[in-house]
Amino acid sequence: MRDSRLDRLADIIVNHSCTLRHGEHILIEAFDAPDDMVEAIIESTRRAGANPHVALRSQRIMRALNEDASEANFRVWADCDLHRMKQMDAYVGLRGADNATEMAGVATAQMQRIGRLYYKPVHQDCRVKQTKWVVLRWPSPSMAQLAKMSTRAFEDFYFSVCSVDYAAMGQAVIPLTKRMKSADRVHIVGPNDTDLRFSIKNIGAVPCTGARNIPDGECFSAPVRDSVEGIIHYNTPTNYQGSSFNNVRLEFEKGRIVKSSCDGDCDKLEAIFNLDEGARYVGEFAIGFNPAILHPMQDILFDEKIAGSFHFTPGQCYEETENGNASQVHWDLVAIQRPDYGGGTIAFDGEIIRKDGIFLPDDLRLLNPPNA
Repeated sequence: MRDSRLDRLADIIVNHSCTLRHGEHILIEAFDAPDDMVEAIIESTRRAGANPHVALRSQRIMRALNEDASEANFRVWADCDLHRMKQMDAYVGLRGADNATEMAGVATAQMQRIGRLYYKPVHQDCRVKQTKWVVLRWPSPSMAQLAKMSTRAFEDFYFSVCSVDYAAMGQAVIPLTKRMKSADRVHIVGPNDTDLRFSIKNIGAVPCTGARNIPDGECFSAPVRDSVEGIIHYNTPTNYQGSSFNNVRLEFEKGRIVKSSCDGDCDKLEAIFNLDEGARYVGEFAIGFNPAILHPMQDILFDEKIAGSFHFTPGQCYEETENGNASQVHWDLVAIQRPDYGGGTIAFDGEIIRKDGIFLPDDLRLLNPPNA
């Protein structure tokens, strides 16, 4: 008998995230995910009167395909997958990984080719802009290790954070969205030497409550591109393109990263910011508030939603909060401001709206744990 939690999650994906309608087409792209979950999404899609399409992927095979692929290989591969994506009304990316660092060691130039020749045309330009899409991880022993949990305990954690009441969360975030849309100056103070100032005037804000990511729980905007000044010292480890980084510190002048450092391979860190000019500017500022996610596990779909966190993202901005920055990079780096991570404040136009991870104004208190 199939685990009932799979059916509940499939219904959230189909009916809440993708809002599938009769006759629509959805692509289910499953990486190292169990057949039972793919079947559950297919069955939920059929009940909605929609048409499922499936692509089964293996991260190990993806590495073998990507590692030495030529430009001609990427162009034909992207052309085929782009043709299929253009036929879709919705997309679900079910991304498991037996090894979270499967792409480690692939040359930086090759990773750049993958982003430019495949990911950008198929996903950034088509899937993100033209479909109702949602992306989620699948629990694996590899993810459990990163979270420092047993496999069974991590599975229980996964289903609890992925199946929260997103409708209630959607109501609770409305006041924060309004505040971010009307704010101009943002001032962030945090652990170590974090002291960051920037503007979000006229950029807008978008609440995220299960429509694009599962798990979810954030509200994002973007800084005015050239407005960022100061220092940010991220206090969570992060994984980018198969490599781990910790204690990342960035200095900004007129919006641009002018100095970077980390514990580990600083040359590799700089190489990411040198991929293109937009990689040195910030494309997203977001506040996380999922009450069930408290600690980092080097998986950004979880870490960027941590209660009491924010992320400040070098690279590509989102179309909904356009700030003019274009890049093949979009790297969500996370800072946690709860007392157990050193505390900190976020202020809009001189008013502190969150201190030590807790929202202070009355209209935002429903976003504090355990309410959200």
